[in-house]
Amino acid sequence: MNIAEVVALKDHLLYVKAEDGRSGLFDVTPYLDSEAFAPLVDAEEFQKVRNGRYFVEWACGADLSADTIEARWQTLADEGERMAASEPPVREVL
Repeated sequence: MNIAEVVALKDHLLYVKAEDGRSGLFDVTPYLDSEAFAPLVDAEEFQKVRNGRYFVEWACGADLSADTIEARWQTLADEGERMAASEPPVREVL
């Protein structure tokens, strides 16, 4: 999977859109106990996510591969489901 877009949402969720048009939500919460992801507990740090196309990464050095995201994301069927799942709206970042 190639990542076309990534947006940090509240509650340590990422909205991820693949280049093939699929989209989903990825919960980073289970990773926050590890040393590499610990800085992301801070909402300001979490919002600094960067799209590397085959991975996402943060300034603190934490990263997730597109394969990991694809294996564990909650796919969204359409724009309406995406909006309902991401209160507040996806475009409103942290």
